[in-house]
Amino acid sequence: MIHNPLLGGDAALARAETYGEWAEAARELDRRQGRDRWRAEDASDSFDFRSIRRRLERLRELRAAGDDQGLLYTLNEGIHGNMDGMANDALWHEARFGTKQLIHDYVAAIASAIEHLASPGVTAISFEDKRDFFRRALHCYGCSALLMSGSGAFLYFHAGVVKALWSEGLLPGIISGSSGGSIVGALVCTHRDEELADYFRPESLAREYENEAGATLFNPLGGTRRMGQGEVAERLAEIIPDMTFQEAFEHTGRHLNVSVAPAERHQNGRLLNAITSPNVFIREAVLASCAVPGVYAPVELRARDHAGRRVPYLPGRKWVDGSVTHDLPSKRLSRLYGVNHHIVSQANPLVTPFASDVTQSASPFASIRRASVSTLKAWLNVNMELLDRPLAMFPALHSMARMTMSVINQDYSGDINIIRPVMLWSPAKMLSNLSLDEISELMVMGERATWPKIEMVRTQTLISQTLTRVLADYEASEAALPAPAPSRRRGRK
Repeated sequence: MIHNPLLGGDAALARAETYGEWAEAARELDRRQGRDRWRAEDASDSFDFRSIRRRLERLRELRAAGDDQGLLYTLNEGIHGNMDGMANDALWHEARFGTKQLIHDYVAAIASAIEHLASPGVTAISFEDKRDFFRRALHCYGCSALLMSGSGAFLYFHAGVVKALWSEGLLPGIISGSSGGSIVGALVCTHRDEELADYFRPESLAREYENEAGATLFNPLGGTRRMGQGEVAERLAEIIPDMTFQEAFEHTGRHLNVSVAPAERHQNGRLLNAITSPNVFIREAVLASCAVPGVYAPVELRARDHAGRRVPYLPGRKWVDGSVTHDLPSKRLSRLYGVNHHIVSQANPLVTPFASDVTQSASPFASIRRASVSTLKAWLNVNMELLDRPLAMFPALHSMARMTMSVINQDYSGDINIIRPVMLWSPAKMLSNLSLDEISELMVMGERATWPKIEMVRTQTLISQTLTRVLADYEASEAALPAPAPSRRRGRK
């Protein structure tokens, strides 16, 4: 049975103030309700447990025998994120804490075997063969990314999600954000770990947004008046260093990705990052991604040229809210970085009322819901095609209709979905000031929504994290090796 770990059950879960407290309460609840027995048993219809058990025993036998060549051969054909269905979402909704112990043990055994083979004590395999294996394995296995949706003032929910992942050492190195999500992404990707801790305290985060008059990011007067775009730019300048995407990557090692949508027709949305647009300044990119059409003016991007000057990037082109075209740019991240595992923090007020954190459910209700949503999208698209020519006579209305369909047709789910609970707030608050209590509530909400997903994230990212770390060490060692001496060829006389 699929349940919501945030509702019902032991009151200790609701009282927990840290992930450690929540995890202990979840384990105790599993013990009392017999779910620990389900975790201990291999059997399940949701994955091929017999195959995983055989693979685990084989790894253990090879380690015990000291057969490193055999271990390498076995890993070559056994490192896949969804081996024998063990990433099935249903496996993570039976117990409050974790999933089948067999899956935890198997993933841990692979990570341990990778670290063993990487150690200097393994001499039966050459440095070059090890390096080539780690490169091939990481390319095959892929990596994870955190995608933060558009959110408006709900961006503090994203901050809570990031805090929970970061505190457990699980924050991916590839981060994407649109609109409000881009603010949190830029904050994280322009500050090193030792600089981030203070930003994860609501009091400090709110204080960072204040000016001398007590104005905050979304309201300079302390009421519900929407903040002007110039004031938003000033507040962003206070919390985001004046860096390009490339400079931010060099500073933190994190890959920031910001979605922006074109203000004109016949242009495509862009995903700005250190690969596609290394010289673009992050502040302007975030400001553009937050430029809600009809509320804020489109933004021209800026870049640092070869002489270090701030110049227009793609002169004449302007950009708006990235969530209009690519709220969650999963496919683009896959092409750029080899991402095949998407952790989604969903706070978009247009999406969360209809979103579900269960991506694979065979229940009749889930099937009916998916069919209904698919039918509604198809009906809206057909009607939009019929109305396209009449609406073209009214450019502003036509543009708004096309943007609306772009929002409707997007996919808003990932492999792991952390969804903001529905809050009955006035729409005026989406671009308004939030009190310290409201900021704290949203951050705590983000943390608590993440806690039930922590072990899922930990298990599903352990192998890629291990491969990434080991390969980075190997490539650093290779770079430190002295260059081979040039060969001397005797010239002809």
